This record gives sequence, C-alpha cells and structure tokens, in this order.
Amino acid sequence: MTQPDNASQITIAASGLRFSARPGETVLNAALRHGVVLPYSCKNGTCASCKCRIVEGKVGYPYNPPSALEFNDLYAGFGLSCQAVAEGDLVIEARELEQVADIPVRKLPARVESMEKFTPEIMRLRLRLPKAARLQFLAGQYIDIIQADGKRRAFSIASAPAETDFIELHIKHVSGGGFTGHVFEAMHPKEILRFEGPLGTFFIRRSSERPIVLMGGGTGFAPLKSMVEELIEAGDARPVRLFWGVQTENDLYARTLISQWGARHPDLRFTPVLMDPAPEWTGERGLVHETVLRNVDQLADHDVYMSGPPAMVSAGRSAFLAAGVPEDRLFYDSFDFAPDVPIAGQ
Repeated sequence: MTQPDNASQITIAASGLRFSARPGETVLNAALRHGVVLPYSCKNGTCASCKCRIVEGKVGYPYNPPSALEFNDLYAGFGLSCQAVAEGDLVIEARELEQVADIPVRKLPARVESMEKFTPEIMRLRLRLPKAARLQFLAGQYIDIIQADGKRRAFSIASAPAETDFIELHIKHVSGGGFTGHVFEAMHPKEILRFEGPLGTFFIRRSSERPIVLMGGGTGFAPLKSMVEELIEAGDARPVRLFWGVQTENDLYARTLISQWGARHPDLRFTPVLMDPAPEWTGERGLVHETVLRNVDQLADHDVYMSGPPAMVSAGRSAFLAAGVPEDRLFYDSFDFAPDVPIAGQ
C-alpha cells in the first residue's frame, strides 16, 4: 500500500524492520497497525512498559511528556512508544515480542454466562465465547470491553488459555465507573457484551528457565491466576513465589483455589500481604513489594511479574531495579482506574 508523503518511517535497530507512522500516530499504534508487537501495557504513559531508546530522529508528546518518563530518561534519549509521535524518520531500540506477533486481535461478542460476587466489591464474570470464534491469547493478556457509546474498559483475562469456551474476568466496583456500576447494579446473565482482544504484552516468558516471582495487588491477581494455571497445564515446574497484597483478609477471595494449586505444582509458595489486618492476623502486613524484598533471596536471579494499581507497580519497579533485578526481567501490567474514555473512531 502506498504511504502518504508525510508518513514517518520507523526502523527497529536490531532487526532492521521498518514500518510507517501516520501524522499524529504514536509509535506503538503504528507498530501494532503493521503487526509489529512491541512491549506495552497501560497505553496511557503511566507504567513505562513500552520504554524504548530513540537512536536517530526526534519524537514529540502532544499531551506533554508522560508521567512515567523521568527527566533522566528524556536526557538519555528514551521515550514511551505509547505516547511518542515521530517528528520525521526514526530509528529506535525496542524489543520485538514474537510470541504475540501471530495472535490476531479480534472484536467478538460474548454472552454473560454467570456472575458471582467474590466480595461485595469484586465480581467474577464468566463470558461464553461464540462457538465459531474462539479467543487465542497468552496468559496475562487483557481485553477491552466496548460499550454502546464507544467507551472502553480494560480487564485482564483470569482464565487460562486452555479454557476455550469461556473467559473469566474479575471486576472491581469502581466509584464513578460507568461500566462497573452497570456490572454490579444492572447486568444480568445472558446479556451480550462486545470486546476486543487479546491485548497487552504481559505474559509468561516460557523461554526462560529462571524461577518466577508473581506480585499482585487487589484484582491484579486475575492475570496472575491465568499465568499460574498455564504453568500447571504446561507442566512447567519452575519455582513460583506468589505474593498477593490486599486490604483485609476478606479480600483474599481465591485462597481456596490457591491451596488447590499447591497440590498440582511441585514448587509454588503463596504469601498473602494485608494492608489493614485484624489484630489476630499473624502473616505478612504492609506494602507487598517490601514483603517480596524481605522474603525472596537473590531476587535478581528471578523473573518478576507485577500486576495491580499503578502506585504498586511503580514502587515495585523502582525497588526491584535498585535490588539488582535487570530491567528485561521485570514485566508488569499497571491497572488504571481512570474514568471511561472514548476511543477515537468508535
């Protein structure tokens, strides 16, 4: 297809792969449009999953430099591909993720099969997929629910890829959230939803043989659940340390399931962490990333996966880098509970 005269050409330094970006199009969106899968998670500049280095050329940020990009990063030539817009041709250093490159992103309908409240504020949805259109995804990825007015809400897939008839979501009731309010107040079984997915580059790197640390906060447990179940299904016996931070003991809505995992995985250990424990609580308390640092020996020798609120992910990333974990062994999915945002063109 002929490219517009004012399109920018973007080259990935290591592979020499080239793709074009339309005027005003972010580097990430241009890459995804051409089937080039680069790391990303939040797509709003808060998590730094998509950080890349600008080798040649310049980028701009139409809405000011994103919050996750520090001054030293800018000075060193780094950018966030989810927000950066090419100002002419570019050469970038960025990782290409071949494991997700061949998985198609699709828009599909799904029927609400069942609804179960784990807690008064957390709902488990099971969505039945069309028989003629199953969803291929990697454990840890997410979908966008597309509402009638075009607004989208992102939710991690909690079920394992081996489950082909259903996908499972864990939805927290967010004050002011239009979709979550509908889920808790008006949704009913057999309702039809429309979604797009799978999305994101948060998934288990199966090519690695390193032990794994999984750290979740709140419903950030959902993609970690999918990951553990995929590891069990695959017979991957690498040591897994699972840390789950919540407010109170009642928020540990999957303790029974986790105990069942222990019988199916030879080396999985679970540590719950409470921010607001009852006096009789004898387990870990406080910030979940600090618990990881206290409890995992030689953390730098592990692959670390984090999923949950942006503040948790940001604090964990800084602390783990300082503890010697290489940046390419840190993987994260930053949940952002911002109000529903309309997507252009919807």
